[in-house]
Amino acid sequence: MGKRTAIVTGSTSGIGKGVAEGLAAAGCNIVLNGFGDAKQIETQRAQLEKAHDVGVIYSGADLTDVAAIEGLFEETAKAFGGADIIVNNAGVQHVSPVEDFPVAKWDLIIALNLSAAFHTIRLAFPQMKKNGWGRVINIASAHALVASPFKSAYVAAKHGILGLTKTTALEGAQHGIRVNAICPGYVHTPLVDGQIDDTAKARGISREEVINNVLLAAQPTKEFVKVEDIAGLVTFLISDAANQVNGAALSIDGGWVAQ
Repeated sequence: MGKRTAIVTGSTSGIGKGVAEGLAAAGCNIVLNGFGDAKQIETQRAQLEKAHDVGVIYSGADLTDVAAIEGLFEETAKAFGGADIIVNNAGVQHVSPVEDFPVAKWDLIIALNLSAAFHTIRLAFPQMKKNGWGRVINIASAHALVASPFKSAYVAAKHGILGLTKTTALEGAQHGIRVNAICPGYVHTPLVDGQIDDTAKARGISREEVINNVLLAAQPTKEFVKVEDIAGLVTFLISDAANQVNGAALSIDGGWVAQ
């Protein structure tokens, strides 16, 4: 078999971008997916391709649209013959008391954070079964294992991702397919960095106080999870060393859910 091919959703920034870089460095062809500036995305695509001598394409498929997800798989099949690895990373968040939670936001979060993963898995499984090899890695969250107030849709979706992970892990187990979930705590991405500044301004406190007393209050190490940490775990999960890791929820949260 030649190079493995990985679809990484939400890979034009943040965690997904780091995961795509890690998988390209491991020798995988990459299908980038997400939103952003077209020139920046093309630069990212070209740099990955050149740096790691792999094939890299970009799909702007809207993962809340089932037909668009099917189109993503058609593009992947045309470019590389299909997908061997799926990393379901794309997601969105909204914070609100449940009685005020906008119905449209609930629908969006469930569609992108949960239903999109169902669709990528159902579309990937037939070829993975045929090949006798496949890896699905769902980027869940510490919120797949524990809850926080005012995040009803996100917590529900991430708990759902664990159920989907376990069920499909059982279905793929005798076909060489491994399905696992990674459950990160707070990760220091550009998006989170902006939230630090906004929170500091709103509360009239320093960035350091926001980091230690607000964001990292639940993380005993008082350190952010690094994008590279998650990328490293993904790379491990596609390796032969992880062949018996299946249906697992792997926490990478500085000890958050150990409390």
